[in-house]
Amino acid sequence: MHFTTTSEAVRAWVRGWALSRGAAEPDPTPWGFTVTTGPPRHAVSHVLTTADAATVREVTAGTTRPGVRLKAFVRAEALAPWIAPGWSLSGEPGHLMSTPLHPDTSALLPPLPDGYRLRTWTRDGVTHARACAADGTQAARGQAAVTGATAVVDKVETHLAHRRRGLGRLIMRTLTDAAAEQGATVGLLASSAEGRALYEATGWCVAAPLANALRGPDPAGHRRPGSRAGTHDPAASGQAYS
Repeated sequence: MHFTTTSEAVRAWVRGWALSRGAAEPDPTPWGFTVTTGPPRHAVSHVLTTADAATVREVTAGTTRPGVRLKAFVRAEALAPWIAPGWSLSGEPGHLMSTPLHPDTSALLPPLPDGYRLRTWTRDGVTHARACAADGTQAARGQAAVTGATAVVDKVETHLAHRRRGLGRLIMRTLTDAAAEQGATVGLLASSAEGRALYEATGWCVAAPLANALRGPDPAGHRRPGSRAGTHDPAASGQAYS
């Protein structure tokens, strides 16, 4: 499977991302999709398949609920002047990345470091992989949701104390092998800048930039469009993007 446009890749990514996050089916809109995850937060994200100044201004000006996120597959410096008052850039800029998937039962998984245990399971269409240290604490994790020919890898993270031991590569290979066995032929993921190096080292390529914006409280707490948000996106500290 080959994506000829960014918007085609985004449409495939949003379906798998919503499944991975336990969200309702993405709600189509003229400009993309709205995704709502379940309790306790009922978080809402507007995902733009194509972003330009007029579209971003329309969507952000028409959204006044605090906490709503906007995901646009453009550079952060392009998105910043387009967002309406009450919105600000959120987290670090990231990337939409892709790779072809090929089932290869002959290739061995990267070795599991001594003292670690790898566990995998699939539930509700999402395959999970966890690497735990000898004391039972979680060292690395990730998950992948397969929708048709596309697998969306999500929430990949190696905890700081367990990095540089090959656990990230092991998690990625475990997830992509499982996805290929389920019939997926292409992988997609949203990566932070920090995670990009890991993914490129395992064969992934950047398909598009990714920027997030967040609707703040109204009327207090407005930020000038383009200013950085004071809140920190938890996913940005790991290797996956929110």
